[in-house]
Amino acid sequence: MSKSLRLSEKWFRRGLWLVALVFASFLIGLGSTVVGDLPQVERMRGIDDFIDKPTAEPLRNTIKASEGAERQAERQLEQIQLQLDAAQKASANARETFGNWIATRRATAQPDQDPELISRTKGLDALKAQEDVVQRKVEAQRQIVLDAQQAEQRAREALSVLEQDAQVKLNAEYRRVELRVFLYRLALTLPLLIVAGWLFAKKRKSTYWPFVWGFIFFALFAFFVELVPYLPSYGGYVRYVVGIVLTVLVGRYAIVALNRYLARQKLAEQQPDQVRREELSYDVALARLGKSVCPGCERPVDLKNNEIDFCPHCGIGLFDHCGQCETRKSAFSKFCHACGTSAHAGPGGATAPA
Repeated sequence: MSKSLRLSEKWFRRGLWLVALVFASFLIGLGSTVVGDLPQVERMRGIDDFIDKPTAEPLRNTIKASEGAERQAERQLEQIQLQLDAAQKASANARETFGNWIATRRATAQPDQDPELISRTKGLDALKAQEDVVQRKVEAQRQIVLDAQQAEQRAREALSVLEQDAQVKLNAEYRRVELRVFLYRLALTLPLLIVAGWLFAKKRKSTYWPFVWGFIFFALFAFFVELVPYLPSYGGYVRYVVGIVLTVLVGRYAIVALNRYLARQKLAEQQPDQVRREELSYDVALARLGKSVCPGCERPVDLKNNEIDFCPHCGIGLFDHCGQCETRKSAFSKFCHACGTSAHAGPGGATAPA
């Protein structure tokens, strides 16, 4: 069709298509923002909304208390462990000193040192007793840490069972929220698609066609790009079913449209040649001729063959002769390309009745 347009008209149309694309881009941006914000209409729920709180709260308190007791016991254990290390070191030093003293006494064999031997032995016993006391404190503190750890572990295991049950309920709620949000998006985009279909059928060639096409592009993008990624899965069943339904609807529309087109073409081919040419748009006829197809039946025709004046498929006239200069010209031309006479002019330049 562009071959039949004036140069300025071509650039105006390109500019208007740019307007349509820009208009569609702004609508798409607005639609994307709205679709992206739709999940905010649903309250985000967590696992605490589905867990058995009367049972879970004591367990959590137990875990918290056990963690605190464990930390406190470990700090105390570190202090007692230092005391044990010091007692063991003092006891070891005393035994070493006592051993050296015993060796010296055996060498000198002085009986007057027996009271000191008894005193040193008692001192060692006292250090050993102190070491044992600290060792028992260490063991007792370790038992406290172990009890706290075991209490925490038991509480965590019981709480884990409750959380698993709550997680199952939460996942089910997520699926319900996902479906509701999808229905919100569908309720927003499906009417846009219906309006776009009506505009395409009724208004695509109107004066304000750039805005019509811009809205159509926006509706198609909103439905097939913004909506489809949020389509619930449910194992793929929903996606496949929706795909099958859409394919059937589109296929049915295409089949019906094709049959209607063939019926219209068959009916048109039964009409007189002059009537068929008058019903054809000038721009449409020139566009089809530019593609080397018949303007009436759209079948291929060798337009370069000077002996073909009528379509061999449907019989519509493709070429005739100028009433003024008898030059062979296209039957759809409004003026003769050789002399400029109007196609409606008869012999001698008189205008023939339409």
